Amino acid sequence: MNSFSPLPSTLIEPIVRGALLEDLGRCGDLTSDAVIPRDRTATLVLKSRQSGIVAGLDLAAFAFMLVEPAIDMQIWRGDGSDVAAGETIAKLCGPARGLLTAERTALNFLCRLSGIATATATMVEAVRGHKAKIVCTRKTTPGLRALEKYAVRVGGGANHRFGLDDAVLIKDNHIAIAGDIRTAIERARAAAGHMVKIEVEVDTLEQLDAALTLAVDAVLLDNMSVEDLARAVAIVSGRAITEASGRVTPKTAPSIAATGVDLISVGWLTHSAPILDIGLDMPAHRRALELMEME
Repeated sequence: MNSFSPLPSTLIEPIVRGALLEDLGRCGDLTSDAVIPRDRTATLVLKSRQSGIVAGLDLAAFAFMLVEPAIDMQIWRGDGSDVAAGETIAKLCGPARGLLTAERTALNFLCRLSGIATATATMVEAVRGHKAKIVCTRKTTPGLRALEKYAVRVGGGANHRFGLDDAVLIKDNHIAIAGDIRTAIERARAAAGHMVKIEVEVDTLEQLDAALTLAVDAVLLDNMSVEDLARAVAIVSGRAITEASGRVTPKTAPSIAATGVDLISVGWLTHSAPILDIGLDMPAHRRALELMEME
């Protein structure tokens, strides 16, 4: 299991509450309220239908708790666990209406974050044996960035800057509008506080030379060939953190990591990773008993 800090409940609760309000609207769960007797209880299990890495159980638990505090959730495979297809992640017991009402919201969070964690773990495994860390970007779902970056950490990756306010990253458009790379870097250094790191995006080895003369903290080597990445790492020679970016996949990541870069940023981890298919099901033995009782 990877080492990571859990998300604080003060962050989780308003996000989950908002998602539930979006689903329940003005009238609540019309289907469950009409079909399920108020006093009916049920036992259901969260079961993975694919192999992968679990992430987002705290959000799922909040969804069930906010809808029906009497629901008891027993977690068998916590965040960061490697699960096989068909493996039970958690067991839930309580009022059946609440279980069904919270089901989709809980699964939306759990499947989405587990998918990100699983995709990240795949990338981390692809560069194993090299020093490069897999990092995410700001290409996240609006309003869910903290959750998605958390899922990256669960999968064994690391976070890039969280937002525009915690680091300076001078990109190609900044340079074009400022006039040149030197002007952009000098203005950033004059404006930034002493605790703020400065990274600059470079597309060519010539731009890299210019950035290094101005002692930046990190260089983003954007869409460079593997050969140019290796040359760039040699030119930098430890004077700045090197980050490779652009068209990174599990197939291309090993050769990129072999160039000696410090970081490999992967935007699709948070904007395009497929979900991990997880379902809320009735345990097989329980279903068999109910069918017998109906006969």
